[in-house]
Amino acid sequence: MSVSHKYRTFDQLYEDVTIDFSTYALEGMIEPQQLIKVATRVNYDLGLRIHRTKEVVLDVEHGKAKLPTDFAYLNYAFMCGGYTVTSRMPSGTHIETDNPVPYVPAPGESGPCEDPECRDVCVIKTCEGKNQYQLVQRIGASQYRTYSAFYPLSIQNVNDTTCDCANVGEQAPNVAEIKDGLLITNFTTGKVYMSYQGAMEDASGSLLVLDHPYCNEYYEYALKQRILENMLFAGENVSNQLGLIEGRLRAARNNALSFVNTPDFKELQKMWWTNRRAQYHNYYNMFKSYPTL
Repeated sequence: MSVSHKYRTFDQLYEDVTIDFSTYALEGMIEPQQLIKVATRVNYDLGLRIHRTKEVVLDVEHGKAKLPTDFAYLNYAFMCGGYTVTSRMPSGTHIETDNPVPYVPAPGESGPCEDPECRDVCVIKTCEGKNQYQLVQRIGASQYRTYSAFYPLSIQNVNDTTCDCANVGEQAPNVAEIKDGLLITNFTTGKVYMSYQGAMEDASGSLLVLDHPYCNEYYEYALKQRILENMLFAGENVSNQLGLIEGRLRAARNNALSFVNTPDFKELQKMWWTNRRAQYHNYYNMFKSYPTL
């Protein structure tokens, strides 16, 4: 999917549907509580690509750390080692703003090749040609933590709703478990970086749906199909309308799935580099396995 994630609430989606079914809405034939599960099912049908990827650094105390409230699926996690703190003294009038975290280079380094943009936590590559990474965490208005040492973390007892991440089955002395909204670890204190897929809900807990012209019709026709289905069970003569909506729903679903599952340029570029490295190791780099004289 080659566009940024934009969302709208279920109330906005319901309002658009009731505008098309204004007569049924005025007669009280539409119950919004019956349609929330339909929007949730459409979100699940579109897959994990519509979820927003988020990052966080968890503080483990007494072997436990509370997961974010919008945690849905785990991508990967690792344990952070020591860190350095960089502080910038404010001068003049200081106003706190919600700007992305600027990169804080380590002492003696000139900075990254590409200046990343992130909110509170970001993992960046130090410089081109060096296979080294740093983790930058914003902890205040003008204070940042830079982690440069990382350790593998094995995630065990993962439930079925968690996606297949690299930490499952990892052979590492540091072990963690996701249970009841907590990250339970075998070490007492520490810091754990986690990349996860956020839940489809806003800060107040309201359901969110993807907002895009290719996907909006899928949501709207799915709700309309359920509305007409409930009216048909109630004895209303809406068989013709239901048949028309079901045909439109199938076409809208195919369009939405095709759009969501289409890889963008970055994904194609990553696939090309992966294939190129694989061919290099198969046909050229294999000779490096022999000891040099």
